Amino acid sequence: MIFIIVLNCRIFDENYRMHTIAQYREYFTAYLSEKTNTKKPTNLYEPITYILSLGGKRLRPVLVLMATELFGTDFKKALDAALAIEVFHNFSLVHDDIMDDAPLRRGKETVHEKWDINTGILSGDAMLINAYQLFENYEGETFRNLAKLFSKTAIEVCEGQQYDVDFETRDDVTQAEYLKMIEFKTAVLVAAALKMGGIVANANLEDQNSVYEFGRNLGIAFQLQDDYLDAFGDPKTFGKQVGGDIIENKKTYLYLKAKELGAAQQQKELIDMFSIRPDDSSSKIARIKELFKETGAAEETQKAIAVYTAKAFEVLEKLDVSADKKAVLKKFGNGLMVRRV
Repeated sequence: MIFIIVLNCRIFDENYRMHTIAQYREYFTAYLSEKTNTKKPTNLYEPITYILSLGGKRLRPVLVLMATELFGTDFKKALDAALAIEVFHNFSLVHDDIMDDAPLRRGKETVHEKWDINTGILSGDAMLINAYQLFENYEGETFRNLAKLFSKTAIEVCEGQQYDVDFETRDDVTQAEYLKMIEFKTAVLVAAALKMGGIVANANLEDQNSVYEFGRNLGIAFQLQDDYLDAFGDPKTFGKQVGGDIIENKKTYLYLKAKELGAAQQQKELIDMFSIRPDDSSSKIARIKELFKETGAAEETQKAIAVYTAKAFEVLEKLDVSADKKAVLKKFGNGLMVRRV
């Protein structure tokens, strides 16, 4: 017998199984293709179509859809919210790449390299506005709560980016400051994606906040893994320039741990090398990677990834949903821990 429970105007089928991550991604990619088109002026919209077509993990929109279904609502109702968060994420990448002078994004030319900086700025601005427009497809409290969460998240992402820029010229960045920076720059968007699904599904506030905390911790683990892959990833699968953080002298968790754990000579060498930008950065990248391994920073970073993933899973247990639905999120989190892209 199938038991149907009506709660907060939502319908739960206790025997209902959620879709797979691959299925969410497939549905979202099809919806993205349907909604993405190049209109006039071409030089404004073509770069938007380009960056959105480069693929990527589609992590954040998948989480919106997953959370919606987690709380017993058809995930298709959340497609516009999922698209909004993916458009916003890509807007931030376009502008980040300009600020970092990055040549590659997902293995392809960045927007400002393929066109120019002014085009990248303006197309990015249009993407931000487009993201907000997508929330207009929701009504009443759903619209208000989505827009409120999105505005809070968007300004935190900007604050995180500013911290990131500031840290490049500071020699006294602490690990606590760095973790706060990646929380704002990366983790809050992952957290917001999950909570948006809860909002669309009209989940109770406690569950919305719990799934947000799950995403926040998972997002920190995700960024730490990204930092690790920036140094030690395979350029064929990573999709970005390996060693980019080292070239930009970014005070990542790897750097801060190496500075903490290294011997005096290693600390001096690390600080000296992070004060220069040689024309040929290959030898600098190679030596810094050696220092990350010699000092134990690489191993400690992997431990930190595991710690924050475990914290996310602890919060997950508080959710008032079935064990098999929690298992889908656990599988997703474990997949992020071992990813190579």
